[in-house]
Amino acid sequence: MAATESKKVNSENPAAAKTGGKVWFYSLLLTLQYGAQPLISKRFVRREVIVTSSVLTCEAVKVICALVLMAKEGTLKKIYREWTLFGSLTASGLPAAIYALQNSLLQISYKNLDSLTFSILNQTKLFFTALFTYIILRQKQSIQQIGALFLLIMAAVLLSVGEGSSKASSSSNPDEILFYGIVPVLVASVLSGLASALCQWASQVKKHSSYLMTVEMSIIGSLCLISSTSKSPDGEAIRQHGFFYGWTALTLIPVILNAVGGILVGLVTSYAGGVRKGFVIVSALLVTALLQFIFDGKLPSPYCLVALPLVMISISTYQKYPYRVKKKQM
Repeated sequence: MAATESKKVNSENPAAAKTGGKVWFYSLLLTLQYGAQPLISKRFVRREVIVTSSVLTCEAVKVICALVLMAKEGTLKKIYREWTLFGSLTASGLPAAIYALQNSLLQISYKNLDSLTFSILNQTKLFFTALFTYIILRQKQSIQQIGALFLLIMAAVLLSVGEGSSKASSSSNPDEILFYGIVPVLVASVLSGLASALCQWASQVKKHSSYLMTVEMSIIGSLCLISSTSKSPDGEAIRQHGFFYGWTALTLIPVILNAVGGILVGLVTSYAGGVRKGFVIVSALLVTALLQFIFDGKLPSPYCLVALPLVMISISTYQKYPYRVKKKQM
């Protein structure tokens, strides 16, 4: 009976079926982008490229894409009339500053970790997202979700210790891998969790659209980053060598892909409410491992082989068993 009613609803509501198609399409694109980003960044961004220049360019591309999409939707004029500076700073100011710092840390980590290790460590942001969501929004976790988060942390610790010790026996500097690879991506995960919880609060309380938040956060984050260049090493490097020092035409590829990924995250969340995000992350890990083997001929290390299934199980479990409020018996 329920199945018949469901089919009837789908047949009478073609808009719902169309939305479902969009969800799958955007999820597929985000999976490919998310999985390929570390590999493409490592291949096309030279070590001389100034991190601040790539982050600012990425944010500019995000703003352009979001404005174009709002204009295509026909919501740009309405948002412009209703927009206020106070509302923008309240909803997007702090997350924007956090994300600007996070992006800089990720750019540093890209250059000092192999693609799969980076992708797996980057998944610890799910734990910190859950933690800060509980602190800020009082959103509880099920027992299965708590267990899944512990599995995720186990995988992160395994990679942190295992990858550092394995690289110590090679020509790489283990201290450089730890402090410029592992530590930056873990700190970025903490910041990502905090910013995600703040964005969720802004979405629920302030009713901001994903496109508008993208524009606001990109602009505010860019201003914060620009102001920091007066005393930062990146600012000195830009003044000495120029904004696009170390860039090639290929450097634009990962920068644009990263910007498009930011737009896709908003679209997937908007259409699916974050339900499919865990599946996107799991699929992206597999894409990263596959692409690393195809293009670099590099098999995952034993530590990655042990940590990867832990990450996959934890994220799948976290999405499959959400917290449910128990009904009171009469």
